[in-house]
Amino acid sequence: MITYLARKLWRNFQGEILALPTRTILFTAALALLLLPLVTTDTYFLRILTLASIFAIYTASWDLLVGFAGQVSLGHSLFFGVSAYTAALLNLRLGLHPLLSIPIGAVAAVLAGLILSLPALRLKGPYFSLASLAMPIILLGVIFTFTDLTGGELGLSGISRLAGTRVAEYHVVLLSMFALTLLMWKIVTSKTGLIFHAIREDEIVVRASGINTSFYKVLAFCCSGFFAGLAGGLYAHFLRVVGPSTLDIMMSLQVIIWGIFGGVVTIYGPVVGVFILYPLLEYLRVIADWRMLIFASVVIITLRIMPEGISNWVQDRLEHECPRCKQRNMFLRKECRVCCSDLGICSSTDKTLL
Repeated sequence: MITYLARKLWRNFQGEILALPTRTILFTAALALLLLPLVTTDTYFLRILTLASIFAIYTASWDLLVGFAGQVSLGHSLFFGVSAYTAALLNLRLGLHPLLSIPIGAVAAVLAGLILSLPALRLKGPYFSLASLAMPIILLGVIFTFTDLTGGELGLSGISRLAGTRVAEYHVVLLSMFALTLLMWKIVTSKTGLIFHAIREDEIVVRASGINTSFYKVLAFCCSGFFAGLAGGLYAHFLRVVGPSTLDIMMSLQVIIWGIFGGVVTIYGPVVGVFILYPLLEYLRVIADWRMLIFASVVIITLRIMPEGISNWVQDRLEHECPRCKQRNMFLRKECRVCCSDLGICSSTDKTLL
């Protein structure tokens, strides 16, 4: 029985992971990140990668809302900040363990987002984007008003750690990132994700087919907010301090840069973008005067060459889509691995013979 299950698992692994170059690259990168503490336990390096993992969850949740549902949010830090503050307060005031404070904080973020943004969800296009931008600013006003509860400009400190050591915290956050990213990917590739995508393309046609588009827009908003809230809770317990910066406009703008740089409508693309740009920005601190100029130049040049993002650019060159079943195949294949249709790809030798 064990042998049968092992063989079946290996066949599935070969068919789903090793069959496509991009998935093989992602799997290899994930394995390397998991085994990294065996090579180095440098505290600063692990801190950067841990924060990158948290921001990867946050950026992937933005892609779920913007890339797939088409609701362009400029105030995504609302979920991140509300969850961070809620998790911190539950831990400091009630002594709740991070396993409880983080998911409760995520739920609170969704509720706060719904209360403030339900009217905004009736808006479309740039009007919704501008309305969403105002939400974190409103929350900042609340934080500066109730300073006894929120700590005001100083924020809250002394929050419990995620784990006992930096290596353990790294593994907790990294495994959480893998699990949550995979869950988001399963959502967007399901029937629900297909409806999200259809709403983004043409909401009027979807509504005419009998689908309640308002319900699915709210559902996308809640799912995205919940995952962003989980990232905010992890952030609070990892840094052990929460301040107004979690609701700052820059926190909302950064996620847009990371997402577009990595490639939207992929879920994994924004993750790639974060793991490239965040460590780059951190290590450029050694040349503070040139830091932002170099960072901006890298982003602009990359997007000039790869306008759809790094992940989409790499995928288009390593994989080809079958014109019949729409499944992706390695660029070397001439027949689809699923339906065996001709991919219409000729090698240099074939072109010479033609």
